[in-house]
Amino acid sequence: MKELAYLNKFFYKYRWRLVPGILFVIISNIFAVLPAQVVRVAFDLVTENISTYHLFAGFDRQSMIYDIFGSSLLMFGLLVLILALLRGLFLFFMRQTIILMSRHIEYDMKNEIYEHYQKLSLAFYRRHNTGDLMNRVTEDVSRVRMYLGPGIMYSINTVVLFVLVIYAMVTVNLRLAVFSILPLPILAVIIFYVNTVIEYRSEQIQKRLSALSSFVQENFSGIRVIKSYVREAFVRSKFADESEEYKTQSMAMVKVQAMFFPSMVLLIGLSGVLTMYVGGVEVMKGNITAGNIAEFIVYLNMLAFPVISLGWVTSLVQRAAASQKRINEFLHEEPEIQSPNTAPLRLQGSIEFKNVSFVYPDTGIKALKQVSFIANPGEMVAIIGRTGSGKSTVANLIMRMYDTTEGSILIDGQPLKGINLESYRSQIGFVPQEVFLFSDKISHNIAFSADVLDMPRVEQAAKDAAVYNNIIELEQGFETLIGERGVTLSGGQKQRVSIARAIAKQPQVLIFDDCLSAVDTRTEEEILSNLGRIMQGKTSIIISHRISTIKNADKILVIDNGEIIEQGTHTELMELKTAYFELYEKQLLEEEEKA
Repeated sequence: MKELAYLNKFFYKYRWRLVPGILFVIISNIFAVLPAQVVRVAFDLVTENISTYHLFAGFDRQSMIYDIFGSSLLMFGLLVLILALLRGLFLFFMRQTIILMSRHIEYDMKNEIYEHYQKLSLAFYRRHNTGDLMNRVTEDVSRVRMYLGPGIMYSINTVVLFVLVIYAMVTVNLRLAVFSILPLPILAVIIFYVNTVIEYRSEQIQKRLSALSSFVQENFSGIRVIKSYVREAFVRSKFADESEEYKTQSMAMVKVQAMFFPSMVLLIGLSGVLTMYVGGVEVMKGNITAGNIAEFIVYLNMLAFPVISLGWVTSLVQRAAASQKRINEFLHEEPEIQSPNTAPLRLQGSIEFKNVSFVYPDTGIKALKQVSFIANPGEMVAIIGRTGSGKSTVANLIMRMYDTTEGSILIDGQPLKGINLESYRSQIGFVPQEVFLFSDKISHNIAFSADVLDMPRVEQAAKDAAVYNNIIELEQGFETLIGERGVTLSGGQKQRVSIARAIAKQPQVLIFDDCLSAVDTRTEEEILSNLGRIMQGKTSIIISHRISTIKNADKILVIDNGEIIEQGTHTELMELKTAYFELYEKQLLEEEEKA
């Protein structure tokens, strides 16, 4: 219950649903207990007056006595029916309050978890796979909701019914009540033992379900690669193995429950046997009537469902505790990147790296070593280097997806860590190396940064990104739905739509992280020419491994093994005839060989 204590704030929030719900539970159970007493009176009436009926055998008055008995029993039957209807009415009210409360809390929890996910840093998403994240916000929350709704409802119902029934039994005959409920302590011991087992099994099941969800999600995303390499049979086999693990854990839980429920039914049956035997002895002694035995049998039948549901509720609570523990693991995780509560900054576009070093927290890889450079407003600064040299790390640090390990980054002369992140990022256009498009219309993907769709701006951005003609050739044009991760578009089209998305934002700083690799040279020149016009007076950071992309930049930084080994203009670097010159010669030779 320690993990479930997190939910107390929701109980307080929805207390005006929970409190009436508890009252409805109590009232419904009062109407559940009363019919047993009606049955006792009816049973005693028949028992006590049956001899009177036989006494008038052969007389006309026998039929009159029969009619009186019949009318009385009918009245008792109607009374039981009315009590049942009243109980049903309050059970309806009970569900309308407690179950609806659980749905509201489920809604709040999903929103809270999703909002917290968005606050967490990029490093968090590198540590955890998508399937596990999704499973915690869906399957785990659903299990917690079962505790909040049916779990609490049946728990309160069981406690209230137990108190009312046992009180009624004790007031009738203490000895008979003691023998009737004698098997219940044994049941409590069994429940205590099973609780631990169920909690462990539940946690294992959730872990296996997360692993299975992650496996399926990853393979659906990479279905083209799987088909290209004809690995369907292998993936199918792996899925079967994952499913087998999940089934094994689930079957272990089922085995525990399979022993648990029959044990409870056996103990309830034993209570019935004891009631019949001890009750019979008490009747012969004259301590109780036969109607009291009937009353006790009704009480035991009433306790049967709560006792059986006790095991189910126990399972719900243990599963919910295991799920809430998994949810709390992420909710208690603080983002590495914290945005200060400062006034929004009107970005000018000056970026300065001062002896910046960076080590990735997950891998320990040192990506940058003592990097220093300045990008002034209106400049196009290019970064070039081999794969793995640290180019993309520079982009991530400018966006403050990570914080520097050493050194500092100044934006318009202010430390980046002291700038309001939402305001800062809203003025930056970023085109990542790994293009990601949403399963939505092309127009909505381009206008992603805006709350309102501005089609003239979208169309102009598409023209500037040299993708307008490709879009209008599609049957539905800008209204074309892009498949998951943009599968309906070619690699070059996806890159240009991603570029259009950044341009449509009309940013003060634009960062291209090697996003022209799938674009031909002619289209690349058109895009760069448009950028030169659009980004006048603004800062552009172009990251690339192709010299043709960055040769017209105002400043070129050559990075190797996380260090800036050269910087200057294209002409200046060519005159040095060192690393940049060698890279240029190599790429020129490769292009001639392709030609």
